[in-house]
Amino acid sequence: MTHRAEAFKISSAADAAHVRTALARLTRAADLPLVARLRFLTAVTAQLRQCLSEGGVWELLLDAPQAALDGAGRLEVTVRPAASLPHGPPPWQLQVARPSPCPLSLSLLCDLRPAGTDDTALAEALLAADEDTAAVLGGLREQEDLVRFHREELYQTNQGVLALHAELDAAAFLQRDLLRAEQSARAEAESARRLLTFLTDASAALSASLDHEDILHRLPGLLVPAYADQVDIWLFDDDPGPRTIPRPAAAVVAARSGRPQHAAAHPGGLPGIDDHPPSALAPDRPLLCIPLAAHRPLGVLTLTAHGARFDLDTSVMLVELARRVGIALDNARRYEQHRDIAEALQRAQLTDLPTQDGLFLAARYLPATHGLNIGGDWYDAFSQPDGSLLVVVGDVTGHGLRAAVIMGQLRTALRAYAVEGDSPGRILTRLHHLVRHQQPDLYATAVIVRFRPGDPAVVWAAAGHPPPVLREPDGAVHVMDTRPGIMLGVPVSYDYQDHTLLLPAGSTLALYTDGLVERRALGIDPGIQRLAHALSVLSTTQLEHDLDGCSEALLEPLLHGSERDDDVCLLLCRTGITAPSKADTSTASTGTEHRSRQPSRPRPTAR
Repeated sequence: MTHRAEAFKISSAADAAHVRTALARLTRAADLPLVARLRFLTAVTAQLRQCLSEGGVWELLLDAPQAALDGAGRLEVTVRPAASLPHGPPPWQLQVARPSPCPLSLSLLCDLRPAGTDDTALAEALLAADEDTAAVLGGLREQEDLVRFHREELYQTNQGVLALHAELDAAAFLQRDLLRAEQSARAEAESARRLLTFLTDASAALSASLDHEDILHRLPGLLVPAYADQVDIWLFDDDPGPRTIPRPAAAVVAARSGRPQHAAAHPGGLPGIDDHPPSALAPDRPLLCIPLAAHRPLGVLTLTAHGARFDLDTSVMLVELARRVGIALDNARRYEQHRDIAEALQRAQLTDLPTQDGLFLAARYLPATHGLNIGGDWYDAFSQPDGSLLVVVGDVTGHGLRAAVIMGQLRTALRAYAVEGDSPGRILTRLHHLVRHQQPDLYATAVIVRFRPGDPAVVWAAAGHPPPVLREPDGAVHVMDTRPGIMLGVPVSYDYQDHTLLLPAGSTLALYTDGLVERRALGIDPGIQRLAHALSVLSTTQLEHDLDGCSEALLEPLLHGSERDDDVCLLLCRTGITAPSKADTSTASTGTEHRSRQPSRPRPTAR
């Protein structure tokens, strides 16, 4: 459908007002939204004012084209000068869409044309404009209320956010404090664990030794430089006198009072420790003097701090360590006294080897190097009224003073039974009966050999003892594998059997205890084979002229300087008619060799 645009001439304010009123009625009839209508009218009014300010006659063209499909369209307004000028301003245009179809036509547009000066129409237009304005203001109030609501809501939200931030900050500060407390607790726990570990390791290292000199040597190495710069140990039993070595006053007070003492320029505040002025011997260094005691006062341990002061927890650990050092020293002193008594008793009971024509003897006894190194091993050799000679090697179970005492009792009883002329087997039977009834919790082993002058046959018997090893004159070596009897003291009745063995001149018989051949990891049989091999490699010349040196040569490959848990006895018996060498005549004019040599006592260690 074709149509033409409607034109309005504007030359005065009245023309502009009539056109504005007409457009208001048209946009209302077109059912434009209120805001769109007001924006449209406001834009047209502003343009009309501009035209009036510029002067002249202006033309407003109004067109309402309609879409072909749905009937909806738009309103188009064009403002231009009525007379075309070559250099005039360009036309001003404005469009507004109609949301729904509306039966607008040019006839309706013609009805909207102003006719004269109709005041009633202007009044109605103004009232209509006020209604629109009221509607817009109402909408604005609603928007203001909505904005106010949202502003209040935003304020409340901001307050909540601020409160949340405050709570988060408080939680962060609390978490930081908890983290610091946890780190401090972990550091304290780690320090306590470190001190406890050191205390445990140091106690184990000190208590592992039963030599008080070794304990005194180890202690400074444990404490310096981790916990002290210098360590001084004052033992009362070893003190040459107060005038010889000056002692700090705090150490003297600790020795008299039995309480730990601290000497420094400032109080240490250490628990259970008394404070004193700085020592004249170390005026610029703190001293910690701790008594060493067990059943009785033993001495004072004086520590010089390597820093400005002693740590509180470290001082508690050092006091406990000193207590354990005192116990370890006391145990070592008691052990040494016990060992010396047992060793003296045992040495007193080891006999001097007798002499007999055609028989040469050499003996060795070595104490154990681990633990209480005095055991129940013994050897003996004595003559009988009929001229025969009995040699004995025995071993009492256990170690220490009790084993040495029981060994002496068995040695005495064996000699008493032998005086009556009994055979070796009969002597062992009576000895077994004695031990079984008098010492029910004691066991022992023994081997007895009887030599008669001029008789190559010897009689022997064994009670649970390692078998003798025989070297024949031609150098062949045999282990006497005759089954031995049971150990002495086993709670059963038993009669020991005698065995006869031919020993032609030049034969060597080795009697020994299990400490020579037995090792925990290997057993006893490999050790016996090593002894047999060592005996076989000895030369005949050595055996004839230096039986004592041969006994030493046998010990070397079997022991080779290793640590031993048991003591060792070895007794070599060699038959022959060869006179002893000059080196031997100083010991026995009839040719009997004997040396019971003791090596220097090694430092014992607790097991």
